[in-house]
Amino acid sequence: MSFVNYWSRQGAALSLLIVAAGCVPPVESAAKPAPTPVVGPAPTPVPPPAAQARRDFILTGIAEQGAVMLGQAPDDVRTLSFDGKPIPVDANGRFLIAFDRDAGPSARLLATLAYGRAVERVIAVSPGSWRLEQINAPYRGSASSDADFERRRPAELAQIAEARNMAVTSDGWRQKFRWPVKGRLSGFFGSQRVYQGKPGTYHGGTDIAVPAGTPFVAPADGVVVLAAAAPFTLEGNLLIVDHGMGLSSAFLHCQRLDVKVGERVVQGQVLGTVGRTGRATGPHMHWGLKWRDARLDPGKLAGPITQ
Repeated sequence: MSFVNYWSRQGAALSLLIVAAGCVPPVESAAKPAPTPVVGPAPTPVPPPAAQARRDFILTGIAEQGAVMLGQAPDDVRTLSFDGKPIPVDANGRFLIAFDRDAGPSARLLATLAYGRAVERVIAVSPGSWRLEQINAPYRGSASSDADFERRRPAELAQIAEARNMAVTSDGWRQKFRWPVKGRLSGFFGSQRVYQGKPGTYHGGTDIAVPAGTPFVAPADGVVVLAAAAPFTLEGNLLIVDHGMGLSSAFLHCQRLDVKVGERVVQGQVLGTVGRTGRATGPHMHWGLKWRDARLDPGKLAGPITQ
């Protein structure tokens, strides 16, 4: 075989090997298993930046026995409680709290917000100053005897409780209150009374001495929830107006009532006339204020009385 033929054959064979190698697919490596997902708790929602929301209460008024405070809840408030009891908040986050004549030295506001947050405010409550009053009137009021008083009183108290439990809507609680009538103050809120030698409970309102027949007006907007059809033993002709948010006014010893249950009244509207029905030593207007079960000092809402 010639030298030329030998290398020609070797080159052809090498070409066939190269072509054959190009036709064989490459060997793939073994596939890796997919990673197992890690299961954990759901991510906690991230609240908006603090700069975009207010996280504290705004309170106006004086924290004192017998007084009222108006408040603005933190943004995103979901629930609000006062000393462990829920209280309502209006659509704009506004609310009302008040301190009974015998309220303790502190009270606690707690708001729960969106994202599980909570805001708490402990309020220091100042004590009031109360006096002792001697009253020359029988403890049983207009009842003919103690037995008559005990017979009639439960039904009267039931009417009062039912009226105060009525749910009404009114913005009167947000107004600056005015005196229902102006005259000489003859009885003071919070004073303990002694009726012909028999100690009674403290005086739950303020008395204004004016002549019988003097018209009295609504101290703020509200809804009439009780207008006595007959004089009560102690309160006489009794009228109760609910101002919303659990705040209500009671007007005792009236001579005449000019409004009916369910009627909406506006601040300054005449409600009736002053009298001396029930347990009274003379004609006067007894104005009592309550927020839920707390008895309040009318003067702390209406300010000093002027003639």
